[in-house]
Amino acid sequence: MRVSAPTLAVIGGGQLARMMAQPAIALGLPLRLLAEAEGVSAAQVIPDHVVGDYRDLDTLLEVTESCAAVTFDHEHVPTEHLHALERAGLAVRPGPEALVYAQDKGLMRERLAELGVPCPRNAIVTSVEEVEAFGFPCVLKTTRGGYDGKGVWVVRSAADAVEPFEVAGRTGVRILAEELVDFRRELSAIVARSPSGQAAAYPVVQTTQRDGICHEVIAPAPDLADELAGQAQSIALKVAGELGVTGILAVELFETTDGRILVNELAMRPHNTGHWSQDGAETSQFENHLRAVMDLPLGSPAPRQRWTVMVNILGGSDPDAGRLYDGFPHALARDPHLRVHLYGKDLRPGRKVGHVNTYGEDLDDCLERARHAAAWFAGDLGNESE
Repeated sequence: MRVSAPTLAVIGGGQLARMMAQPAIALGLPLRLLAEAEGVSAAQVIPDHVVGDYRDLDTLLEVTESCAAVTFDHEHVPTEHLHALERAGLAVRPGPEALVYAQDKGLMRERLAELGVPCPRNAIVTSVEEVEAFGFPCVLKTTRGGYDGKGVWVVRSAADAVEPFEVAGRTGVRILAEELVDFRRELSAIVARSPSGQAAAYPVVQTTQRDGICHEVIAPAPDLADELAGQAQSIALKVAGELGVTGILAVELFETTDGRILVNELAMRPHNTGHWSQDGAETSQFENHLRAVMDLPLGSPAPRQRWTVMVNILGGSDPDAGRLYDGFPHALARDPHLRVHLYGKDLRPGRKVGHVNTYGEDLDDCLERARHAAAWFAGDLGNESE
């Protein structure tokens, strides 16, 4: 007798939802997608999808009807709608009580302070004068809606601080001021947590940003002291447990020049800094996210190789220069061990359209191979060594 598996609803049609599809197939887990438009990344590979607005409660109720649980490609579903889905009997994972801390940076800072989690000095500010009192230089962020460097400003004078408050006036969001941290590098600690409380911690990775967008990830972070690596993983596990996160939690961190770890951002979904795990870990972040939200036993996050490097493929200034699919003959012939993940997106300057993973025993070799392949696909070989 055929036994049907429960259906999982996924809100948001970006590449994160797209990359959930492959482990869902392996798990025999049906997905139902709410996509923002026909032909978006995830809608290309998830046949059971509806096009609609995630801000409309009726649409959310329609898409999630008869589903066992719902999870997310992004954090932007209104909090009141998440509560309404729970009242309708749906398992919302992560739930609104947790997700609100990824949706609102101001609330996140307040809650992390209550938990004693180390963070940059910060304050909610309502005027340029309050930013001056906080002190220059600093970073101003919209508390809601920002991503990939959007809604973030490094300000060094009162003149620099005008634009954020103009944005706040148009959108009604609050502005968070944070100290400009003197950091050695950026790190990311990713954990998976199930409703029953099982948790799994991935190796702490080093991340490199370019124009506010994650460009490159090295797993594990090179030359990271065991004490700091353990502290970063402990912070991530503590935050996941105290906030009641279900699924993947990514904690973006600063390693300061004086040897401290500070929390920068939280994301409660699969994260760009975990894409290396598709080919470099025994269980990818996408599979463990699905296992967690369905309360299945988690898979091992252990690395398969000594090093794995992920480099994003970004659209360049000349969209006609990008090779993407046409880049496969060269890239795969040059490197038979290369793993390429394309998102089915059109090229636009600065847009994430895919990523490559390399792995092996020699870090310099992995870096060279990944950088060359990403630059080749983007048609930007002049920047491959950066």
